[in-house]
Amino acid sequence: LITNLIHPVSISLDDYFLDREHTPRDEKGEYDFESLYALDLPYFNSDLQKAINGEEIALPTFSFETGSRIYKGNKLKMGPNSILIIEGIHALNPELTSILDDHYKYKVYVSALTSISLDNHNWIPTTDNRLLRRIVRDYRFRGYSAKDTIARWESVRKGEDKWIFPYQENADAMFNSAMLYELAALRKYAEPILMEVLEIEEENAEAYRLLRFLRYFNYIHETELPPTSLLREFLGGSSFSY
Repeated sequence: LITNLIHPVSISLDDYFLDREHTPRDEKGEYDFESLYALDLPYFNSDLQKAINGEEIALPTFSFETGSRIYKGNKLKMGPNSILIIEGIHALNPELTSILDDHYKYKVYVSALTSISLDNHNWIPTTDNRLLRRIVRDYRFRGYSAKDTIARWESVRKGEDKWIFPYQENADAMFNSAMLYELAALRKYAEPILMEVLEIEEENAEAYRLLRFLRYFNYIHETELPPTSLLREFLGGSSFSY
């Protein structure tokens, strides 16, 4: 984009979560982080309108450790040649950006669609690929254990069926973010996290299954993973800022 004299600026929807105590709850009384309404929609749309109008806005940062919004001095201001990238799982939901006409939007759907198999008869589920990504990311950057992530996985899947998959066909373009080498790269990071799940805990069966699954892959050393790899979003060490 920059080579075409277009300057991209970005907003992450993760930073617009409601403070933990205001998060909606599901039918079990648990926090429903997958809901569109777990986001502070009025605040997001206020910032969106200001940004579109060319005003400078103070970007929030959501602390998953404390469950609250903080400010680190990050600013955003669009110029004449700017385009705004809105990143997040609800970005394709028309309710999120209802203040903008559709002709101003170009919608991209990014998903990990695993394309490798263990052999001619056993395919690797995309859900396992995504769960391992999430386990590593949640542990390294959000303060959640593998037990926590596995326990919430059913809720995540239900949230996808309700809040994400119905809108994926709205996309103007689709992008497969799965990489052939990523399970080998994830193994080194995922194994010690999964081993922390105790045998007496309900989530141990799933942790054990994933540990057995990862044994099919050789390790890829961290130095072999380029800093521009999309996997760095989950592992750290990226040359990009998230």
